[in-house]
Amino acid sequence: MRISGGKARGILLRINRAGNLRPAAEPLRQRLFSSIAPLLPGAAILDLCAGTGAYGLEGISRGATSVTFVEKDRKTIQNLKHNVQSVCKSAGFPSSSTQVEAREVLEFLKKGANQFYSLIFFDPPYPEITSLSPPVFAKLREGGFLDKEGIVVMECPGEKNLEFEKWELIRSLGKEKRGSPVHRLYRLL
Repeated sequence: MRISGGKARGILLRINRAGNLRPAAEPLRQRLFSSIAPLLPGAAILDLCAGTGAYGLEGISRGATSVTFVEKDRKTIQNLKHNVQSVCKSAGFPSSSTQVEAREVLEFLKKGANQFYSLIFFDPPYPEITSLSPPVFAKLREGGFLDKEGIVVMECPGEKNLEFEKWELIRSLGKEKRGSPVHRLYRLL
């Protein structure tokens, strides 16, 4: 798995093969990042359920100014930290503008925002998507995490069409079929 575009294009990302990670495929990420390209320069990014960090790292490679990664699995975090260092070095990005939070997502969101994010990536484990997504979207809204024009990008199975209170689905990217991942873009109402 590699960074698909920007200054760090081609940098390999380490993946914890022993875990239950489901890294976003390169073509899927390329389509997404082509669609959201205007939002990336200067973006403050929050990458929830970060795994390899692919979403936040693509943001770094393509012009974001800061990224916070949230991941709970210790083995995955070791690879995530390595990936952050590699991409930051290749992109000439100050690693001081990144933060890796070794915490469960809801625990992280409980404290409320200490900054506004213009782009939030949320890639929950598929078996937990129905139970985890509603409280995450509620905490994002209540905690003031998203700036005024910001969006949340959620990766989910194509057959899952999820709606959340006080959130508007503004776009879906990908094939809406069973087993095929899609990106759903949400904005606060």
